[in-house]
Order: sequence, then structure tokens, then C-alpha cells
Amino acid sequence: MSAAVSDRVTLVFRGVRAIDPALGLDATCDVVVEDGVVQAVGAGAGDALVGSERARVIDGTGRWLVPAFVDLHAHLREPGQEYKEDIASGLAAAAAGGYAHVCVMPNTRPVNDTRAVTELMLARAREVHGPTLHPIGAITVGQKGAQLTEMGDLREAGAVAVSDDGVCVMNAQVMRRALEYASHFGMPVIQHAEDHDLTSGAVMHEGAVSARLGLRGWPRVAEDIIIARDILLAEYTKSRYHAAHISTLGAVRLMREAKARGLEVTCEVTPHHLLLTDASVIGYDTYCKVNPPLREEQDVEALVTALADGTLDAIATDHAPHSPLEKECEFDAAAPGLMGLELCFGLLLELVHAGRVPLTRLLHALSTGPARIIGLAPPSLRLGARAELCLVDPELAWSPGQVTLHTKHKNTPFMDRVIRGKVLLTLARGEVVFDAVARGGSES
Repeated sequence: MSAAVSDRVTLVFRGVRAIDPALGLDATCDVVVEDGVVQAVGAGAGDALVGSERARVIDGTGRWLVPAFVDLHAHLREPGQEYKEDIASGLAAAAAGGYAHVCVMPNTRPVNDTRAVTELMLARAREVHGPTLHPIGAITVGQKGAQLTEMGDLREAGAVAVSDDGVCVMNAQVMRRALEYASHFGMPVIQHAEDHDLTSGAVMHEGAVSARLGLRGWPRVAEDIIIARDILLAEYTKSRYHAAHISTLGAVRLMREAKARGLEVTCEVTPHHLLLTDASVIGYDTYCKVNPPLREEQDVEALVTALADGTLDAIATDHAPHSPLEKECEFDAAAPGLMGLELCFGLLLELVHAGRVPLTRLLHALSTGPARIIGLAPPSLRLGARAELCLVDPELAWSPGQVTLHTKHKNTPFMDRVIRGKVLLTLARGEVVFDAVARGGSES
């Protein structure tokens, strides 16, 4: 990660393709960032600054300047599991991925179910020059699904939402009360939709591949049942509900129908659920063991369609680094999850290059959509906005295995993939937090 720019050198992006779907902006022009603020956008806007000692001029030819990204779902592991990731390394990875904001799940050790843990995470993030960290507090004490946390305290301390992360709130009464309680503080309730009674012992999607591999399967309906129940509860309580990392065609149908009825429900999807199927597990590849599991082609098609038509509100990485000891073992024993902050944008640009998802939809789901869910002012190219921007080269080909990554662990099935499209520079809070422009995008 770059050193802080204490005097906030004026940046002039010359001849860049500036894209901001929220503004209806898509034009090749100059963009000037001065004192951490977007000061000018337009043809020739940087002419007067070319050659100035106080300005850094960046060639934007063939490059895009877009609003920086917002991740709703990341695991930075601190406190308690810093050997997997810590806030410093996690935020460095986020900056390299184009993120200005990262929401951090509460499955830390101890669980983020109190003001003290929330404040600790924020204090640690302030020591790091990087994207802004937003803690998500637990719904229930210890993520045990019984006693609600003091959500008012969590909110006052800086939590932007509540979730029990990888543990579903199975008790309908507890979920109802959580929705009602969180609504008093303007926080969405984020649910990991999984009927644990239906998934006991399951390690991958239930289908032909699980039968072939002899692995216990996890049926789609385990996700669909919880989402259906929670939508009814959200409607009854008139509360905000967010479904994390949906993975099934049934979940897509349920969310689409609920939105059509005007309910305050939102949902997210991960890159791996958009790009991979359960067939990736063949060979017992533990790097493809995730929670929820990779599904079948029909689920992937439903998710891609839902991203393209706006049913899906956000793309979340579910960044979950694990050490080799937790991945290089028997499939049943392997920890679920993969890292993703540095790879997300480049991987999903495949869908744009293939004509399956409009670029404007991808950018909205990476930035404006997730920001609105947590009540954050979305990053923007609007004049006068704080500069939280991302410069990308949409044609630069690279492979994660050939560059130096910032995350502590490389648990991803995409390590040898050739990715077309890379983040070159990221601004957060008006400052450069990642800069690979001089190296042509290489961090090796």
C-alpha cells in the first residue's frame, strides 16, 4: 500500500473514460482531483495543470475511472485469528482491489457482539492508511441464536448492520425480534440463509456431483426456506432485511417477487457463485469448498441474469482467507471460504467482456448498491464529492499467481487464471491508498 499523501497532491487524469452510472456519466475527458475532492470533470479540464509542479498527471488513455468499490461482506479475522488475516493486510488487499469501504463480519475471536470489540476494530483500522472499515455487529450474543445483542450500543460504537455471519438465525421468534430491534437504529439485518437441520454434515451442493464424489450434499431448499420465512417476517415487521451471498435460483425468484411487492429486502452475490459450479469440486478441490456451496449451472445462470436485470443489489467478496493447514487437507475437514478482495473486479469483468452483464450494472453492484444498503454516501465522480475513485485498465491481462498479493493467504481456485482487467490506483477518503500506475499494474 502506498504511503499517505499528506499534502494531497493534485491528480489530473487525462483523457480517461470516466464512468459513473448513478450520474449517467460515460465520457472520455479529464478528471481533476484537488484537496481530496473531485474538482473538475470535462474535456480539457486538466489543461491548465499540465506541467504544474503541484500536479501529478496520469495518462488515462485506454483506462477507466470509476467510483471506488464497497464490500458488504469480508472477514479480516482481527481480533483473534490474525494468522489468517489482520486488519492491516486485509485493508491493503481491499485497496489493491479498488475498494474504498469494507464491511467486516463479526465472526472474530471474541465475536463482535459488544461495543468494546467494535471500537477495537475501528481503532486498529485508524492506524492503517487504507480503505474505511465498517464493523458489522452480531445479531445474537456469541452468534448462538438466542439472546439479542445490545444493538443500540453496537450502532453507537460504529456498527453499520448486524449479522450472525455464517450461522443462520434459525429461531423465527428471535429473527422477528432482531428485525424489530434493528429497525429502531436504522440497521439492516443480514442473514446467512441456511436451515442447519437440512445441511447437517453437508460439505458441498447436493446433486449429481456430490453423489459421484461420495460427499454429503447440501440441498438448495435449505437456503430457500430461510429466505422465504425471513421475507414474510420482514414484511410483517416492516423492517430492512438483507440476504447474504445468495446462491440458488429459488432465492433469486423469492427476492425478485418480494421486490416487486415493494418490500425493503436486498441481497448480494459473490464472484465465485457467478463464475463456478459444483463441478469445480471434482478432484476434491478444497479451494472450491465454500459456504454456501457452489451450485449447478442453472443456479449460476439465474444469478447472472439477476445481476444483469438489477434483482441483485450488490456484489460482495465474502473474502475469507485461511491458512494452508486449513485448506490442504481432506475435503470434509477443510475450512470453507476463499479470499477475493484483490480479484473480484477483474474476475467479474469477464461477464462484461462476454456481453452477459452491462458494465453499468457491474459498477452499480460494486459501489452504489452496497453503499446504499448500509446508509453510506456512495463513491461518486460528482463535482464536489470526496474523491473515492478507482482507475482500472480493462484490457491488462494478469494472473494472481504471478504477482505479489497483499492478503496473507492464497486460498482461491483462481490463482492460475488469466484475468483481463486490473485495478491500477485507488483513492479512499480523498487520498491514494493503492498505486500501481508506474508499474503498469504489476505488484510483482
